This record gives sequence, structure tokens and C-alpha cells, in this order.
Amino acid sequence: MIARCITALALAACMTLAHAGRSCEPKPPEARNVARAMVLAEHTARMLDASGAQVVVLARAGQDLSAYGLRYSHLGLAYRDGDRWRVAHKLNQCGSAVASIYRQGLGEFFLDDLHDYQAGVVILRPDVQAALRPALQDNQRLAQLHTPRYNMVAYPWAQSYQQSNQWAIETLAMAVDANATTRGRAQAWLQLQGYQPSTLYISAFKRLGARITAANVAFDDHPNDKRFSDRIETVTVDSVFAWLNRSGLGGPVQVVR
Repeated sequence: MIARCITALALAACMTLAHAGRSCEPKPPEARNVARAMVLAEHTARMLDASGAQVVVLARAGQDLSAYGLRYSHLGLAYRDGDRWRVAHKLNQCGSAVASIYRQGLGEFFLDDLHDYQAGVVILRPDVQAALRPALQDNQRLAQLHTPRYNMVAYPWAQSYQQSNQWAIETLAMAVDANATTRGRAQAWLQLQGYQPSTLYISAFKRLGARITAANVAFDDHPNDKRFSDRIETVTVDSVFAWLNRSGLGGPVQVVR
């Protein structure tokens, strides 16, 4: 199974796709985890087929974020492509400060050493699906608001970096609002629609350690008053799911195990 790299400047990254979004240490996948990922993909496909939807927001629990009160770590925009489902999402390469946009099948999406083998699904409102689906099938539009500089905790209302969940909702905004042709305008639309990011409480000691040891973590795009009071706002799956339901842009979260 080979995912399709969307961003033209990231063709080289496609060569290391097996490691996209995870460590590059040589570690063969465990057969048990592969089997569990394939079962989750099958169950998710059945659920999506039965829903009658064409586009959904799909999430996985790749990391244990329970310390921050969060269930899911990463989301993508899944759409029906003929008789199968494809997931467009942004992946960080090998823990670096660079990321690219990919299309993957459901099996590939869940084949990522998950913390918990469950999926979260939000079915979008029909008009949102209709607006978003053509953009997901168009390579140019899919990469239009992509910023390669990756930061796991990017500030939602800045453009210096962009993390995966942030790219997804900015792309949704671009598809729904014809005026959201830049990241700034997409973020303005998200604010107008009432999106509220999650606030993570991260001490200065933890911030320093993360900045020194991880290339894909930065805090310099956050406002000083919030950063120095240990309040780090970022786009999380849980905040996106809550917003979609609250705004009426999507339905409640459906869990697939």
C-alpha cells in the first residue's frame, strides 16, 4: 500500500513514506498491531459505507494524550472515491520540522502504532460535504493552504507553522468559504464560526525540554502573555469535534472499535 504525496516540493519525502508521521528508527511493525489496524480499517469502512456520507472527519488515537484530557491525536478528511475510502491528511516526516500532504487508504491511515485501536468519525453536514469533496480530489486545492514548516503545538491564529489538525480545518474553511483563499482568511472564517482551540497547560520546564529534544515542537509563535503563563493553545481533534457539533457543521462523534 503506497500513499500518494500531494505536495510537489515533497516528492523526496514520498520515498520515506513508511516512516511519515513517526520515528525513522528501523522497527518492523508487529504482526498483531498490523492485524488490529486492518480490522479497525474494515470496521470503519463498513460504518462509513452504511452512513451514506461522501466526506467525513476521521480521527485516530496514535498517542496517549489522556494527561491533557484528550482522546484522539490526529485527524484527516476522508472521502468516498468510487467504491473505496481515501484519507487526505498532513504527516510529519520522522519527527522533523517538515511535513507534507498525503492521500492514504483506511488501512494505511490506521497503520501507525496506535495507542488505542478506535476511530472517531464526524459526518459533515451535506452542504459542507458537497463543498469539500472536490477540493479533496484536486491536488492543487488540497495543497493550497499547506505550510511545510511543522510544529506539533502550532498556535491556531498564526501562520509561521502549521500542524496536521490545523491544516485540515483551514482546508475545510477554504472549501466552504470562497473568500478563504489564504491561511489568514481561513482562520478568520474559523473564528467567525466559533472554533475554539484546546488550551494545554505546559510548564516552562517541559517547554524547554521539548524544544531542545524535538525538532517538531516550537512555542515562539504563541503570544507571550499566554506562553509565559503556561497556556499553550493549539488545534486538537477533540476541539475540532466539539466545534463541528456545536456549530452544526457536523454531527456527533461516532466511535468505531
